[in-house]
Amino acid sequence: MPPRKKAKPKTAKKTASKAVVDRVPAKKKTAAPVLAKEKKPRSAKKNKRGVLISFEGSEGSGKTSQISRLSTRLEDAGCDVVCTREPGGTDIGEEIRHLLKHASASTKISPEAELLLFAASRAQLVREVIVPSLDKGKIILCDRFLDSTTVYQGVGRQISAEPVHIINTFAVGDIIPDITIVLDIPAETGFDRIRHRTTDLPDRMENETIDFYRKVREGYLLLAKALPERFIVVDGSRSRKWIEDKLWDELKQRIG
Repeated sequence: MPPRKKAKPKTAKKTASKAVVDRVPAKKKTAAPVLAKEKKPRSAKKNKRGVLISFEGSEGSGKTSQISRLSTRLEDAGCDVVCTREPGGTDIGEEIRHLLKHASASTKISPEAELLLFAASRAQLVREVIVPSLDKGKIILCDRFLDSTTVYQGVGRQISAEPVHIINTFAVGDIIPDITIVLDIPAETGFDRIRHRTTDLPDRMENETIDFYRKVREGYLLLAKALPERFIVVDGSRSRKWIEDKLWDELKQRIG
């Protein structure tokens, strides 16, 4: 009898929907994202369910202003729009937001506790606001979503990729944005905008260093490059009207 062939050792299957950034060593170039195939977002043109559009970017990038402008345009076009934010968007989420950003005790929050608090707010938002709104066919404009955790806690805080991915997935389930808009600005621009705000004092996240902002920007650009089917990157240093028109043109092509 011919000798038996040795069976090849089994290899672990790659985890689907994984879009996370490797731990970034201090004072070194940001590592490339470790990615498996992310679950493809629903086609907004063919699906009768709603559309989830997330806005991302570093502090001072102008997300709030553009969400307001886009919401007005969509409503004028006859769309049913829900605007929400992270952390926040629910009663529980707003309490967590205050703790993370403004409470005096927030200066003692560890990176791991910060990660879990953001995830808790997100889990509540998904189940209380996002899923019911999608089921009703609404367009949701969300000021930050899971990519903020990938970048801010994964890259900025240097928490390793695996726990960030696991916690993100647990919080959102199968809810992935159909479109993610990144308002890209140089770290120095965001830093300067925050320092010259007259409406409010900088919160804990806005008081980070310029090096932190540089890591955050690079993290977003790496994600956008790795997931071009979901991300739209727009120059956030241009005029508000230019950005508004650019976003409107891009979204018309994607959601009709």
